Amino acid sequence: MADRLELLELGDDVLYFDEPCPPRVAAQIDAAAHDYGQPVAEQRLLYAYFLAPEQLSVLVALYRYYFYQHRLEDALVVAERALEVSARRLQLAGGWRSLGPRTLGEAAMRSMGMLRFHLLALKGSAVILLRLGRVGEACTRLRTIADVDRRDALGALPLLEVIDRQYAATPETLD
Repeated sequence: MADRLELLELGDDVLYFDEPCPPRVAAQIDAAAHDYGQPVAEQRLLYAYFLAPEQLSVLVALYRYYFYQHRLEDALVVAERALEVSARRLQLAGGWRSLGPRTLGEAAMRSMGMLRFHLLALKGSAVILLRLGRVGEACTRLRTIADVDRRDALGALPLLEVIDRQYAATPETLD
């Protein structure tokens, strides 16, 4: 089943941004977008997180805020939280580390949209790890994606190829 799984086809699944968001939480996200660049924007996002710590829209907004502010360590913490929440929803007992052909198929049966979110959050965390110089950890995550995404719909292979070319002469930097 995993070889035939098309990760870009979502079917009728609800996507994270389609999930109902409590009005108070949505208002904080909207206000943070309006106040972007000011310290109050982060406060609004953190308040939204306090109100709804498992709301994926909140996690994405917070991740983007930190990522675009170049606060990569903070963005990584949020990405890890998004991975935890989505893994729990997909019933991946071992999180992304447990992904394989069987668990991928089971997760897809539960929610293709959530599975895609999970894999994209994994890729996002890998990109942050690369930018932080934690190449080995990033490669582990990218290889996990590549192993289950045979058609490379999510684009992990080009990143791995660049890393392989860049670090071919000095493999010890991958640790």
